[in-house]
Amino acid sequence: MNRRRIAALAAALAVAPLLAAAPHQRAEADEPGGGRPSHPTGSHRTLGVDLDTVTIPELQARMKRGSLTSSALTEAYLRRIRDVDPKIHAVLRVSPTARLQAAASDARHRRGTVRGPLDGIPVLLKDNVNTRDMPTTAGSLALAGKPPATDAALVTRLREAGAVVLGKANMSEWANFRAENPTSGWSAVGGQTHNPYVLDRNPCGSSSGSAAALAASLAQVAIGTETDGSIVCPAGMNGVVGHKPSLGLVSRSGVVPISAEQDTAGPMARNVTDTALTLAVLAPDSGIAADIGLGADGGLLTDVRSAANGAPGAAAPLARPGGLRGERIGGLRGKRIGLWRLPSLGAGVDALMTRTATRLRDAGAQVVEVTPPYQGRLAELEFPALLSEFHRDIDAYLATREDGPGDLAGLIEFNRARPDEQTCFAGQELFEAALAAPSTDDPGYRAMRAELSDLARRSIDETMAAHDLDALASPANPAAWTTDCARGDNDVIPSSTPAAVAGYPSLSVPAGFVGELPVGLLLMAGDRQDAALLSLGAAVEHRLDAWRAPRYLPSVPDGASR
Repeated sequence: MNRRRIAALAAALAVAPLLAAAPHQRAEADEPGGGRPSHPTGSHRTLGVDLDTVTIPELQARMKRGSLTSSALTEAYLRRIRDVDPKIHAVLRVSPTARLQAAASDARHRRGTVRGPLDGIPVLLKDNVNTRDMPTTAGSLALAGKPPATDAALVTRLREAGAVVLGKANMSEWANFRAENPTSGWSAVGGQTHNPYVLDRNPCGSSSGSAAALAASLAQVAIGTETDGSIVCPAGMNGVVGHKPSLGLVSRSGVVPISAEQDTAGPMARNVTDTALTLAVLAPDSGIAADIGLGADGGLLTDVRSAANGAPGAAAPLARPGGLRGERIGGLRGKRIGLWRLPSLGAGVDALMTRTATRLRDAGAQVVEVTPPYQGRLAELEFPALLSEFHRDIDAYLATREDGPGDLAGLIEFNRARPDEQTCFAGQELFEAALAAPSTDDPGYRAMRAELSDLARRSIDETMAAHDLDALASPANPAAWTTDCARGDNDVIPSSTPAAVAGYPSLSVPAGFVGELPVGLLLMAGDRQDAALLSLGAAVEHRLDAWRAPRYLPSVPDGASR
């Protein structure tokens, strides 16, 4: 594990509390369909906080004062799951111990022995992350029996940090790596997850349930996983924040795999602050928490917010080596961003990118248009490499489970015998192709993966060097398509591929709307530049101010999303 100091993450945490101001303090988004409509269940201000906009540091400050408990916060989210989730089908199950976990956190808060900024914070997990007390199915009935024997390593870290593991989120079955024409958000275990903004539209996959649940304010943060696009596309399409960490920064142990060469779990939230704080817990060996000087109760962040707002006597913002003493917190002035427009994603998305570039330039950033090289070759090589890697890695994972098929061949036979596994993902062509794919010991495979990884890294490194960039940017998603099991997903989103294949970090932040449908801005940077990317993402989020609550519309005309 690379243990270099990543103190630049402090910038993300310094600016992001500014982003969660009460709705009346925030500027209106200037995209069509802007404005901040009320939630259909009311303002859902609970216990004096607005679940849509409150950040973890604000919650911890209230818990420290005694005006909020984890038990009350957890109960509020459980009520929202009960009341709102029937519209979107994002949550598969809630933990039978959630209330006990919250009560234990309350006791720690009373004793002053808080474990960290996530202590008492409700977190949802994508259902391919092992939990010893709940089934972990990857959306498949083949794994719907006995829970795994142990937690995934990242779950252990969340529990040790005091987080309340609230439950499991639905996902695209087998992370969309089963059928040739999958429908994102569908699994045999959980059915179809709907986009909270327009219910007949797709949430993108495969961390679809995690993203939709966050959009609907069913948890404070969630964990997703990505092989290529499965964190950043759902985040963009559901109007939330999603961070795909650098490969290896977060442990893959106990996560249902596709490919060890590309898989990573990562944090998702409604703002960059909470995303960054969750990454600090998921990646403890990176030294993130120590580098940002984070107190157990998030006190530094409270001080930073007070200083930024000019509160009398407040501490200077990040007055420490590597901090931002003397400069505008999270400013974009002088930042160089390369915009990869991808006009194939539609005229509405392209127009939004034009407005986004203008707003970033108005904030002092330099935005130049770029086209990363080698994309055609990456598209040719990635899928064949993943087939070989999936066969190797899923066999290894299934061997750890006490129930269900023991290998890929057994999984294929299970699906053939179960009609309920064929109601939306009618086929399993990818499983069958993976079973027949060359071994990862094959020289042809090795040469293919080596070329693939090299070209992906070069596509980012060369573009950034040629234009002296701080980051690459692109649309994270098209406007959400109508969900249709017979057709499957009808859009390919190529922007996530360079960072996914290279193992470099990427981050989706809300950019605005095409009609009623959210679109994210995807930011990418070099290997282990997660901290700098989160810092830039916080500044972009603050400038664009593009979030608004979903309205759960049944449908919109096709022309309204172009």
